[in-house]
Amino acid sequence: MSDIDVYKEWLGIPEGVRPPDYYTLLRLVQFEDDVDKIRNNYRKLNAHVRKYATGQYLVRSQELLNELAKAMLCLTDPEGKREYDEKMGRAPVEDDSEEPRTTLQYLIAKGLIKRNQVSEIEHFASARGLSHRDAVIQMKLVEPPDATRALAVELRLPYVDLDDMLPEDDVLDQVPRRTVRKYSCLPLFEDRGRLLVACTDEPSVQLEDEIRIRFGMPMRAVLAVPRSITQAIAKYYAPGVRDESTGAESTKPVNGDSKDSAEKTSKTKAEKPVRKSGRKEPLTPEEKSQRMQYSLIAICWSVIGTVGICYALVEQLGFMHYGLALGVGAAVAGMLKLTYWK
Repeated sequence: MSDIDVYKEWLGIPEGVRPPDYYTLLRLVQFEDDVDKIRNNYRKLNAHVRKYATGQYLVRSQELLNELAKAMLCLTDPEGKREYDEKMGRAPVEDDSEEPRTTLQYLIAKGLIKRNQVSEIEHFASARGLSHRDAVIQMKLVEPPDATRALAVELRLPYVDLDDMLPEDDVLDQVPRRTVRKYSCLPLFEDRGRLLVACTDEPSVQLEDEIRIRFGMPMRAVLAVPRSITQAIAKYYAPGVRDESTGAESTKPVNGDSKDSAEKTSKTKAEKPVRKSGRKEPLTPEEKSQRMQYSLIAICWSVIGTVGICYALVEQLGFMHYGLALGVGAAVAGMLKLTYWK
């Protein structure tokens, strides 16, 4: 298995330099500039490699999937592609084309909205405090992926479909659940000295600082549909999947900032209150909802059970004691409220 040439066996790339350059890896002509073609080739290859993502090839296939993702993100990022092409020997190219610069300009250029809709969209967004991306989605004029691509063009950031991404576990382990929820982001993997992080919007300075401190490298934001990030967080950070303490303890100081980072870490530990024995982490909204459902089921069954017992003893009691059943239900509800429904 270790000797298999996945580039040749899986992608049909002839023998040569390994790993191949990004254009060869994505089966493109050198210096291809058509973003749609780059993305289409990536999707086809991604789907093909996923067929090997089982058994003995699981790890190697995941590594290759991330290689493909890095290549696609680089070649669909104008600045990243320009730098990469220059390293590959391409002469600098002056781009005189008037590309769309804003979200609405992009959507108009793609034929997704009409010019006479712009004022309505701007009024809708302004009245509700929304971005133009969120406004066209709420107005049901544009699908979320297309609207997010438009925002990516405005912010000059790459766009990613998280269904095609495989975040690395060691990266996910270093960022706690509370952080990804706070910033609505998902760390992916390292690429060319930067950590790729999927975000719903332009990242905040606070998020960039936290990633830099935790990983000892700057972050590179890529945009993804907000709902897909929420779903990915629920998937990769489900209760019990990751140890919350791992992310806090694995923080890496930035070069030259070791002393400051150590002081911050010591201060954080000193300020952190000691938890009582047996005290659990605060419940997530999903866990609270689940416990509430369990509690209601228990209350219902306690009432039903009491009615059943009273019915069986009706001859001894002489009448159906519904008040007793309701009393038992209330008592069970009180116990659950105090001990479980929190």
